[in-house]
Amino acid sequence: MSRRGNPYDNALAENFFSILKTECIYRQKIDTYKQAQKLIDDYIWFYNNERIQLKTKLAPLATRHQFVAYFIP
Repeated sequence: MSRRGNPYDNALAENFFSILKTECIYRQKIDTYKQAQKLIDDYIWFYNNERIQLKTKLAPLATRHQFVAYFIP
């Protein structure tokens, strides 16, 4: 998130944290810090590598691979 007075990327960060809370944190009862840390780490990995995006119908990692393959023959 950017510093005060520069709200350009705050919407993206706030959107991610909102999704993280609703899809990950609020659905489970967390008892320990280690459990919370593992849950969040696993969700971030899922969010970046497996989650299917509505616009592209691909996971973000697959989209990145296509982008790289297009520009680096």
